[in-house]
Amino acid sequence: MSKAWQPYAHHILDSMTKIRRIMVRGDIAEDDILYDAAVRNLQTMSEATQRLPEELKSAYPDIPWTEISGFRNILVHNYLGDIDPVTIKSVIEEHLYPLELVMHKMLDGSA
Repeated sequence: MSKAWQPYAHHILDSMTKIRRIMVRGDIAEDDILYDAAVRNLQTMSEATQRLPEELKSAYPDIPWTEISGFRNILVHNYLGDIDPVTIKSVIEEHLYPLELVMHKMLDGSA
């Protein structure tokens, strides 16, 4: 029996809420503490998407699931700090909202 996926969807939404709160506090490109907090929540969010059932994700082909998973690996294994804060900010501003909408649809059962 597979594990319930709903807690992971809620975890994704919680991470998004934290990222929004971080963004309100300042510019992550200018504040390394805010940047680190945003990156950590992106890692958590990306990891949680890997726990969603493939058949559920396939109902939302517009979401780049493989890229989200790969992004987690880039974030986690970025030992030398080569990730550009402007890129992270762009990812947050452009890609979080569509994923948030899908998480709500999944949880509402409108897959």
